[in-house]
Amino acid sequence: MFGRHHHHHRGRWDGRGDAHHGRHPFGFHGGPPGRGRGGRMGRFFDHGDLRFVVLKLIADKPSHGYELIKAIETAAGGAYSPSPGVVYPTLTLLEEMGYVTASDAGGGKKLYTITPEGEAFLASNDAPVRSLFERMAEAASASAAFSPQILRARENLKTALRLKLHGGQLTAEQIAAVAKALDDAASVIESV
Repeated sequence: MFGRHHHHHRGRWDGRGDAHHGRHPFGFHGGPPGRGRGGRMGRFFDHGDLRFVVLKLIADKPSHGYELIKAIETAAGGAYSPSPGVVYPTLTLLEEMGYVTASDAGGGKKLYTITPEGEAFLASNDAPVRSLFERMAEAASASAAFSPQILRARENLKTALRLKLHGGQLTAEQIAAVAKALDDAASVIESV
């Protein structure tokens, strides 16, 4: 289906490159929820999906590997960032399959451009490619709740509360003031 270099493995991707039934050089790196390069999404894509995403991004704009990593991270709204150890082998495979060409862009960088064969491969897989980008858009939407600014502000609130509540006996006025501040914050957030 994907050419002579494709070996289909239906194993569980563990995020380090090992699948239950073999190596998995194309999938997305998973990690503990909310931590690491895999982000909250864990196993983001199935085996082979990354090549569709990378090829589509190159079709839209010839790119360097680092630019592709950033483009995927942006498309997923920060919910997922692929590691270079996943993206570069995918680029090598796409080049070997004749779907992209790499030209020396100086400074040790390669600029990847789609070939007519790559365009035909993308066209013949239009539905799954669109589905993958829709999934990334959904992840981006869901990850807005976990933006760095909101997480930082939430941690600041938790820390201030903890310090105030464990700092000694509060007066009735202080208790009322803290409760009012929390209620006011909840009202503001609900009205946003």
